[in-house]
Amino acid sequence: MRRGWGLLVIGFVAVSASLSNAAPPKQSLVPLTRPIATAALAFSSPAPSVNLRPELRPVSPQVLAVAARPSELPLLGPDTSLMPYLRPKALEQEALFKKRKRRKGSVCGDIDIQGKAVGKVRGKIKACGIKDAVQITSISGVTLSRPSTMDCGTAVALNTWVDKVVKPTFKRRGPVVELQIAAHYACRTRNNRKGARISEHGKGRAIDISGFKMADGEVVTVLNGWRKNPSQGQLIKVWRGACGPFGTVLGPNSDRYHRDHFHLDTARYRSGPYCR
Repeated sequence: MRRGWGLLVIGFVAVSASLSNAAPPKQSLVPLTRPIATAALAFSSPAPSVNLRPELRPVSPQVLAVAARPSELPLLGPDTSLMPYLRPKALEQEALFKKRKRRKGSVCGDIDIQGKAVGKVRGKIKACGIKDAVQITSISGVTLSRPSTMDCGTAVALNTWVDKVVKPTFKRRGPVVELQIAAHYACRTRNNRKGARISEHGKGRAIDISGFKMADGEVVTVLNGWRKNPSQGQLIKVWRGACGPFGTVLGPNSDRYHRDHFHLDTARYRSGPYCR
C-alpha cells in the first residue's frame, strides 16, 4: 500500500515538471475584446468640465467605423448619442434649408421677427413717416393677419410681448397662431380727430390688436371677450403684460375709441409707461 502511494506521488511530480517546461499554446485562452466594448471606448464621454454640443464634438475614426455598422452599436448615454452622426442627410438638409429661409426672411437682427425691409417711408405731411421701416409678417412663429409696417423698435417690443406674454397666456387654449391686426402705420391724427396731434401710428411706432386666433380656428376678440369669461382674464393678462415692452397701452377701459382693440405704441415718457 505504501509502495502504491509512493508511485502516485512520483508520477504527479513528473507530470508537473513536464507542464512547467512545456511551450505556451499558440492561441490565448483569454476571450478577445468584443467589438462593442471597443466601440464603447470610442464614445467615452468628455470630461465633466467640458460642455460640448454634439455637433461640436470631434468625430474619431472609431466613431465613423461604428456608425457604418448599426447592428454593433453599443448602449450609450445621452451625452454620447449617435443621432447627430446617423441622422439621414435629407433631414439635415431640410432643417438647414428651413433655418436659412427663416434667417433670410428675418429683419431687425432677430430670426423670430419675419418680414422685409421697406426703407424710408414718407408721410403725406412732414410729421409723418418712418426712417427705416420694416413690414412684419410674423412674430415668434405667430402670423400677423396682414403685413404691418413699423420701425424696428416697435417690432422688437411686439416680439417680446408675443413671446413672453401672449403665447404663455393662451398656451392651454391655443396655441395662438395669428394676431388680428386692426391698424398699423397710417399718417393720421390721434383717434382721427381733426386738429389733434399726429398719432404714433403716423410715425411707425404703433400697432392695434383686435383679437387672437387659436390653432383650432377659434378667435378671441377684444370686443366680445373683454367682459366675458373665460376670455376676460386672459385678455386682461395680455393687456397688462404689454405695459413695459410698450410705452403706451390702451384698452376698452381707456375710452370709446379703444373698446374693440388694444393700442400699443413705443412712445416713452419720463414718468414711465402709460397704461389704461
